[in-house]
Amino acid sequence: MMLPFQVDLKGKTAVVTGGAGVIGSYMSRALAECGANVVILGISAEPAEKLAEEIKAAGGEALSVVASVTDKAQLEAARKEINEKYGKVDILINGAGGNHPSATTDDEYYTAESTKSKMKSFFDLDEKGVGFVFDLNFLGTFLPSQVFGQDMVGLEDATIINISSMNAFTPLTKIPAYSGAKSAVSNFTEWLSVYLANTNVRVNAIAPGFLLTDQNRALLKNEDGTNTPRTEKILAATPMGRFGEPEELIGALLFLVSKQASSFVNGVVLPVDGGFHAYSGV
Repeated sequence: MMLPFQVDLKGKTAVVTGGAGVIGSYMSRALAECGANVVILGISAEPAEKLAEEIKAAGGEALSVVASVTDKAQLEAARKEINEKYGKVDILINGAGGNHPSATTDDEYYTAESTKSKMKSFFDLDEKGVGFVFDLNFLGTFLPSQVFGQDMVGLEDATIINISSMNAFTPLTKIPAYSGAKSAVSNFTEWLSVYLANTNVRVNAIAPGFLLTDQNRALLKNEDGTNTPRTEKILAATPMGRFGEPEELIGALLFLVSKQASSFVNGVVLPVDGGFHAYSGV
């Protein structure tokens, strides 16, 4: 991986939840290249172990740990394992998150036709699906911060970086649960930054814009490779006129994780979105 700039994280231990995911894997590699001991935490052992081996093969230090971000007991066990191997956690990247089809509407606007068709409307959304999305995104940020944050209090330099979304600023159509959950993540970022302000722990968030990945490709691209109507709307509302790449988040990550670069930056939700948040549409 080609880093945009280098920061010195030697001797620091970084936990990345969802660390083997699309965004998390880039962040895990970047932190390792800067010298951190990287803990790739997730619910699936195989992808985390594979990434850890890749990082070690490239000369870095990494450990894969299986734990659910919504299970405090599992997180406490993970913390004990990490402390025994590396000592206290200095950096926490709350990267675990996602949406669920049962919490997503088929229609963008409710009309009389919605009731006549088989389209899934707001009134058909499953409460368990909505709960799953909130638990994964909000509780999955709250609990790791609660567990690993105990290591950070009193350290000379520690930081928590949450992953928010453009949905947190302006809710997107069809995904009310995900939008609401990411808004909660942004609000919690600000709250926790104030609460921990006197402990040397800085708390910030990155709000990615639209990335084209394997996870959302079916929503954004037709089978023939052309853009879906949703993609056309996204690009029309993004002044730079393109999707972002996961590696374009790394500059923001390294800036926020570096005390030298951002020692007075606290409680910020930083958009990396090609201007999407700034554009009013006119």
